[in-house]
Amino acid sequence: MNMHAAVVTAFDRPLEIQEIPVPEPAADQILVRIEASGLCHTDIHAARGDWPVKPVPPFIPGHEGVGVIEKTGSAVTGRTVGERVAIPWLGHACGTCEYCVGGRETLCESQQNTGYTVNGSHAEYAVAHAAYVVPVPDGVSPAEAAPLTCAGVTTYKAVKVSGLRPAERAAIFGVGGLGHLAQQYAQIFGAETIAVDITDDKLRLARRLGAAHTVNAATTDPVAAIRALGGADVAIVLAASPRVLEQAHASLRRGGRLVLVSLPRDNTMSLPVFETVLSGISVIGSIVGTRGDLAEVFRLHAAGRTKVIYETRELDEINLSFEEVLDSAVLARLVFEM
Repeated sequence: MNMHAAVVTAFDRPLEIQEIPVPEPAADQILVRIEASGLCHTDIHAARGDWPVKPVPPFIPGHEGVGVIEKTGSAVTGRTVGERVAIPWLGHACGTCEYCVGGRETLCESQQNTGYTVNGSHAEYAVAHAAYVVPVPDGVSPAEAAPLTCAGVTTYKAVKVSGLRPAERAAIFGVGGLGHLAQQYAQIFGAETIAVDITDDKLRLARRLGAAHTVNAATTDPVAAIRALGGADVAIVLAASPRVLEQAHASLRRGGRLVLVSLPRDNTMSLPVFETVLSGISVIGSIVGTRGDLAEVFRLHAAGRTKVIYETRELDEINLSFEEVLDSAVLARLVFEM
């Protein structure tokens, strides 16, 4: 049996929609019929070889895959045919290192990453390690679950590691697919939120989702605007620009925490040491959340605590969809429906 898949054949070429054999699951894997697959900016970086550690073409990107289990490997337990699951960025980890056993599996040095080091979910079918998929609760649609599988769990984890407390002020730099969810999680944690972006449509979305303040950084100095409010206790940066990272740092009040999530191609930022030390500012790197974090994200959504803003596309529109994301023409998230 064959399937259609979006394949990266070279970093300097558009993706090709190819008809290839449906993969066969290994003993500890499952075969998932993909219903929805979210488009993450990381997919674009992967397809273009932007980062220092590059994937090896040909490969299938995608790490926000949601679908139904069609087949299980001979050694699989705990997962059943017909169950809806999500296939996240953490495709597999060793399970025995100090990070895995200490609850920090996303730091495992032997991990495999979906859509990067192993084939991903921008296809009609995908194989995944049974132990690393996460069940999707009843009542959560595949198209909503897909963005939660990366954009949701990544920003939820960022809010968690920030140590955000009720009545603190959180600034979200970059309102899009990740930022609109980061804002909601910060509000669930009890924060007064400030949304910063350069697009009026996205700032209107932020206000609709409950932001107490919005700042258009294209027309207003975000540092001055946030400092006029008293400064931010937490700044979470989701825009891939070193300048934005530096603005976020400067917007913090004493004791503030800067949480870095985005990965700019320019792999440096200017860090003012005196201000960081004298103001007791913490700089925190936050990678995607664990399976446990994703299960919590799904439970929050099933309980009606979050809203996922998305638009759907067909898989054969993937190259155009890349351009839409790069042109900031997408309000939040794009999801390919199979």
